[in-house]
Amino acid sequence: MRILVPGGAGFIGSHYVRSLLSGRYPGYEDAHVTVLDKLTYAGNPANLRPVAGHPRHTFVKGDITDGGLLAELVPGHDVVVNFAAETHVDRSITGAGDFVVTNVYGTQRLLQAALQAGVRTFVQVSTDEVYGSIAEGAWTEEEPLLPNSPYSAAKAGADLLCRAYHRTYGLDVRVTRCSNNYGPHQYPEKVIPLFVTNLIDGRPVPLYGDGHNVREWLHVDDHCAGVQLVLDKGCAGEVYNIGGGVELTNRQLTERLLAAFGVGWEMVTPVEDRLGHDRRYAVDSGKIRAIGYEPRVDFDEGLAQVVRWYRDNESWWRPLRDGTR
Repeated sequence: MRILVPGGAGFIGSHYVRSLLSGRYPGYEDAHVTVLDKLTYAGNPANLRPVAGHPRHTFVKGDITDGGLLAELVPGHDVVVNFAAETHVDRSITGAGDFVVTNVYGTQRLLQAALQAGVRTFVQVSTDEVYGSIAEGAWTEEEPLLPNSPYSAAKAGADLLCRAYHRTYGLDVRVTRCSNNYGPHQYPEKVIPLFVTNLIDGRPVPLYGDGHNVREWLHVDDHCAGVQLVLDKGCAGEVYNIGGGVELTNRQLTERLLAAFGVGWEMVTPVEDRLGHDRRYAVDSGKIRAIGYEPRVDFDEGLAQVVRWYRDNESWWRPLRDGTR
């Protein structure tokens, strides 16, 4: 089997690739993995260093919007698992165009190339942010898409294109929508690695607004296992929520990180709230649990592991944070 992984040098995509090539997923021990990545600021060759010389791994530097490249590259692959996306909400607020180009147009180019090449299954990795904000309860996959940021709107557009390619052309497309991810190799503009690297350096951490925005946290290893489960046991044309089951306000998350470093609220700097900041996310994961999903990483243990990883891997994150890479 040959699997194409666009965005495979990023945080989540590289974790999936490393897991796949290490034999973590039964039945895929002989799969060949092609990573396609543009290597923008968040795509990092160092994320793939552990598998760089693996005989079943091929790396291609390129853009998912390049139709000519895709026409050459996609044929011969059985599966596409698409992690490629612009993902940072703050960046989308100041520059929405790049998000539309990559997340919407790029996904359409991939879908078209997969259709023309006769790809068996296309898995689109999306986000719970496409649903908007929910005051109570949890979203099922049947909820309407009500995105509130340019990032989430672009991801929603990609999801709808996936639906259209299944309904119109019969392409086997499956969409996953995950809650907030955390784990090693996460780019240091995201909240957990930003706070951890700041605290390592003795710098204050910025907390948006009143800090009572609620997020559901999911370890990247559990997320990738869920994506693989959808590839194995999911159904064509279906959407699957992948949640971690741990809800925290941003203040509660901040408290845990401060405690990990033995410091107090004097290390917190309140900052003006993000434009259009969604108040709460929560997904109902019943549908994917019905086919065997179960998050396995305890949040407090996973968070402690992440803190240790960033302490031990300063050579990975400092050039990214300081802009010297």
